[in-house]
Amino acid sequence: MLDLFLALDENFKVTACNQSVKEYLGKTEPEIIGESIWELFKATISMSDVTNGLEKETQWKTTHIYSYNRIKYVFFISIGKVLSATKISYIVHAYSKKEADVLLEQKEEIFFEIQRMYEHINGYFWSSNVENGKEQFYFHENIKKITGYTIREIEQLPGRLLYLIHKDDVSEVIKELNIFSSAGRKFSLSLDYRIVRKDKQIRWVKESFSVQRDVRGKIISTAAVVIDISELKDAEVRMLRSENELKELNAAKDRFINILSHDLRAPFTSILGFSEILLAEPNLPLKEKNEYLNYIYDASQSQLQFINYLLDWSRLKTGSLKIEPQRLKAQGIIYQCISALTGNAIRKNIDIQIDIADDLYIQVDERLLTQVVLNILSNAIKFSFENSIIEISASLFNETQVEFVIKDFGMGIKTEDQGKVFSIDKSFTRDGTKGEKGSGFGLALVREIIEKHSGEIWFYSEEGKGTEFHFTFPVPSNTILLVESDEHDRTKYVTCLNESFKSFKVLQAENGYEAMNIIFESFPNLIIASHQMPLMNGIQMIEALKKGDSSLKYPIIIIGDDISDESKRRYQQLGARSVIEKPFNNDYLIKIVKSTLN
Repeated sequence: MLDLFLALDENFKVTACNQSVKEYLGKTEPEIIGESIWELFKATISMSDVTNGLEKETQWKTTHIYSYNRIKYVFFISIGKVLSATKISYIVHAYSKKEADVLLEQKEEIFFEIQRMYEHINGYFWSSNVENGKEQFYFHENIKKITGYTIREIEQLPGRLLYLIHKDDVSEVIKELNIFSSAGRKFSLSLDYRIVRKDKQIRWVKESFSVQRDVRGKIISTAAVVIDISELKDAEVRMLRSENELKELNAAKDRFINILSHDLRAPFTSILGFSEILLAEPNLPLKEKNEYLNYIYDASQSQLQFINYLLDWSRLKTGSLKIEPQRLKAQGIIYQCISALTGNAIRKNIDIQIDIADDLYIQVDERLLTQVVLNILSNAIKFSFENSIIEISASLFNETQVEFVIKDFGMGIKTEDQGKVFSIDKSFTRDGTKGEKGSGFGLALVREIIEKHSGEIWFYSEEGKGTEFHFTFPVPSNTILLVESDEHDRTKYVTCLNESFKSFKVLQAENGYEAMNIIFESFPNLIIASHQMPLMNGIQMIEALKKGDSSLKYPIIIIGDDISDESKRRYQQLGARSVIEKPFNNDYLIKIVKSTLN
């Protein structure tokens, strides 16, 4: 390659040149000096192009292709303007290269630019060229990031990249590649498919091909970009799932509104009808009046229950009903519910048998759990035959859940009706064994309550033989929160609690504000708090916990010295379980904690 350098005056006439110019032009220096650049490079430089270009910029560039001995060359020329205080002059630099070398350099430049680009994205680049009938491959090192395989491992795989394609996608990909290969006038293709990485992970990729073909349409070179689109595909799947769920919810809403419009109006037919008779016929016999009033009462009670269930279900769905889990004895809740339904059971002479350990605890919202048990147990009584039994049991289902079972030996549920039991948009109600009415809505609410507690509900039923409902609630987290600002006392109490209550995790807070955050995140089984704390004392902390709810969900023990009688009375009013005055020994603290946890 010759580098030609020339100096020009303001009229583009040569004032100086190097030896390469003489060799290139085949002229002596006297023959070149004073000549116009246009005369020397007639076929290469256009006067108008140069002058127009230099009016806008201080440098003008062009290329020219010429043949010499049947080899094509690219001639590169640049002319730069040099300004001084007295005159204008120009510098010319020109050189030539074989066209093939230029194209190779350009290809390499593009290739390395692509390489640099793919170092910063989740993808890789590969290319191939057919030379002398043999295909040569190049893979960017980013391929390991996407596939888990090194370049050398890829080259040794049977079928190279085809080997990575997921078995469910490989036939379709090969089919598309064959169609593309035989389509002589098609130069690009894009495919989405799954690959199996070296670590057996399945990932989605998008591969975009660009090819060059010979005159017969056969592919002679390929450049391809492969991008990991797994996150995009996951988002697409979530969007489609969400779209389908929204469509189903919309359809369910329409069905639900249709059911509500019927169920909300239906009882009023009886209520209004019997009310009109009572108003129009003041002389009805007392027996008939009482019968009509009973119809009105039963329909009103059923409708009120239906509306209450509907409101609770709606509040749970929208999140406006706050769930406040606390540590409760499973046996105690069951006995409370049985007590509330004793009259119903006695009227049918039903014996309710219980098998629940005294030391079995659950972490639930007491009101909502009561609603679940009352609903399922009242259904068991309603659909049980007279002089039968109902069995209630509870035990650990796994490390995190307690399983309840309520089993009756009554009517059972028809196979075709079992899919309607928990549905909100399918009307399913029937009378009990003695004509008892129901809203048909209770079990939908039950399922919502249980699922909000991260539990499950299912049942087994056989028509004429009874039904067995199973449902789970979480086991308590077994945590004690100690709120104490004095580091020495806090360490002493923590040591004592850890040694005596090994199944409990002891959490620590230095003040009431810090304690509030822990309480609402971990729902401790017990809070032991100092009376004297910075920022917020014990009384203020309990008042903050009770704000918006008159009941105190968390048992609290207060410790301190010089606690006034007025403060003790206030703690008692607020529901604190115990107030312990310092000094006290560890045995006394352990005794109080044990009695509070039990």
